[in-house]
Order: sequence, then structure tokens, then C-alpha cells
Amino acid sequence: MEKRASWNEYFMRIAAEVATRSTCDRRHIGAVVVRDKTILSTGYNGSLRRAPHCDDVGHDMENGHCVRTVHAEANAVAQAAKNGVQIDGAEIYVTASPCLTCFKLVANCGIRTVYYKEFYRDERIRGYARQAGVKLVYMGKKAGRKHRPLRLPMGTA
Repeated sequence: MEKRASWNEYFMRIAAEVATRSTCDRRHIGAVVVRDKTILSTGYNGSLRRAPHCDDVGHDMENGHCVRTVHAEANAVAQAAKNGVQIDGAEIYVTASPCLTCFKLVANCGIRTVYYKEFYRDERIRGYARQAGVKLVYMGKKAGRKHRPLRLPMGTA
């Protein structure tokens, strides 16, 4: 008999399922905003509402990133705002760690903890997380171990 999932595993599995709705074939990311074990909002990476999808018309690339896509975290925050859902004090579960822009967005919305399964690109979020009092929790294969060293020039966040 399979053991019952912890709350963290449960919400991360839901984030992975949300990612299946992604409309950008370069990368599928899902996000779930939670407070008191209750889902408040979800989001996945995809094009603007009513705009063509990357999967259909191709990517709008800039510096190695598809700028046609709204990131999963931003979509989850936007969904909460659109529906009048308060997310201050919530947690977010994301299949990959936020980019710096999305990290700043979720921190300023009052999200206190970011759970992520895979590290994505920008080590600077660690310094900003310390400054903003946001907890980063790695839930990937080697959870509990530092998976990448922090490599920042002296004097940076």
C-alpha cells in the first residue's frame, strides 16, 4: 500500500498537474498558492489571455527566454487578484524555482514560503529571499542538501 502523501508532496503534485496546461512547449511550469492547507490560486506558464500560444505560432525569443509567455507564478498571482483572493501570508508551490522577477512579485504579494522542485537559473533569489524574509524550500530529488552553491560577487544581494 502506498503511503499517504504529506501536504507538501500533495501540493507539489498538484503544481505538476497544473503544469500540464502550459502552452509553451519549451518548458512546462505549474504553481499553486496555498494558505492553511487550502488552494487559493493556480497558474501555469502560457501566453496572454486570448493571445496565440507558443505551441501554435512559435516563440518570441529574447536573450534565451520566450517573452511571449507569462510565468506560472505571475499567472497564479494574477488569478488571485482577478478573483479577489487575498494571498498575503500564503505559500507557493512551483515546479521550478522562480526567476528573479517572479520571486520579487511573490515576495511583494506577501507570500512567505516558496516550495520548488527544480532550481531555475538565478542564484540571486537566495539573497533577496533572506532580505525579504521569504523561506525557500527545495523539494527535489536531493532535498535537504544544498544542490547548487551560491556564487555571487561580493556586495550583491
